[in-house]
Amino acid sequence: MILIEAGEALKNTRESSGVSIEEASKDLNIPVIVLEQIENGSIGSFEDIYVLKQDMVNYAKYLGVNTETVINKFNEYMFDYTSKIPMAEIEKQVREKNKEKEDEDRIFSPYTRVYPKEKTMPYIITGIVVIILVICAIVWSIKQITIDNSSSNLIGVLNVEVEYEFTK
Repeated sequence: MILIEAGEALKNTRESSGVSIEEASKDLNIPVIVLEQIENGSIGSFEDIYVLKQDMVNYAKYLGVNTETVINKFNEYMFDYTSKIPMAEIEKQVREKNKEKEDEDRIFSPYTRVYPKEKTMPYIITGIVVIILVICAIVWSIKQITIDNSSSNLIGVLNVEVEYEFTK
């Protein structure tokens, strides 16, 4: 309601001075739609409230309206708008900020500082995989050695039998 009154005052001043909204838009380098929304008091369509405030102040200066009045009305609107935030929410935010500040201000000894737990699961899995691979390599090596020995023993036995038959 407050910004609607401020917007109407700006619109009445502009119309009484004989300035068209297109002319004001061109002189201020502010889009016509923005000036229309300011005059209608519909601030819900603005993404950045600070840009809106600056545009309103520039528009007021352009029209020769007291900028302090516009700023005061804008600030009054913002106070009414932000005072609708529940007190519990404000207190929660203050507590969180204070806790962050305490954590930043606290001096820690390297012996008493609590470090966050590292994610050890990848290290454990990697270690288990390495151990399994080492065991597989050892088993494979032992198997190769025993197969080689048994095959060489088998060949030796066959050679002995063949020599035995030739010597008979």
